[in-house]
Amino acid sequence: MRIRALAAIGAASALLLTACASGATAAPATQAAAPQTLTVLAAASLTETFNALGKQFETDHPGVSVKFNYAGSSDLAQQIVNGAPADVFAAASDATMKTVTDADLTAAKPVTFAKNVLQIATPPGNPKKIATFADLAKPDVKVVVCAPQVPCGAAEQKIEKATGTALKPVSQESDVKSVLSKVETGDADAGLVYVTDVNSAGDKVQGVNFPEASQASTNYPIAVLKNAPAGDLANQFLTTVTGEQGLKALEQAGFAKP
Repeated sequence: MRIRALAAIGAASALLLTACASGATAAPATQAAAPQTLTVLAAASLTETFNALGKQFETDHPGVSVKFNYAGSSDLAQQIVNGAPADVFAAASDATMKTVTDADLTAAKPVTFAKNVLQIATPPGNPKKIATFADLAKPDVKVVVCAPQVPCGAAEQKIEKATGTALKPVSQESDVKSVLSKVETGDADAGLVYVTDVNSAGDKVQGVNFPEASQASTNYPIAVLKNAPAGDLANQFLTTVTGEQGLKALEQAGFAKP
């Protein structure tokens, strides 16, 4: 009898311990936010500034990953029209943004958040002694520009017409960073890029200002896309870019206020 009683007590104790253990694991656990991706299509000239803003945005929004696709604005606009999935589009001209708005693919009216102007980029020391826009037309100067459909190329052509200076570029690139790369590698004596691109390149290139650049300044509009997979995040990113934090970063990079 005594043995049976001890066995019964042992069994009851085991059940009690099991119940306690079960109760301990039943406490509600805090769930981490589900990972989200924000996809931003942006003009190549925004690369450095948007990368910095994207990192801060990820810090401020745990679980969010910002994915950037940088290219010429005209190429990006066409990708959107062709159905490429994205949340935000930031262009380097009103004309390229119009391609998207004309297709009724923005959730709201685009917001202009910055302006930019062209600058001549040369290798360090400016070996060809380029001082004016007209110098780019000299036969011994290998100059590289953006393709006409790209905002930086459209601006360059506008200056050509205004000054009556016809350039004969050795190549026309699909975006402004490709032009800058040609100068950095020594494949070109000069390239027409934005002031902000010269700033971002540091001592890899030398910038030459020219007064005619003011005749072809370009706006930078940004918009949330109508079918944005991450619409709420897209609106928050737009607010970041157009707010105090974004404007400060843009100004530091050399962009002008809208």
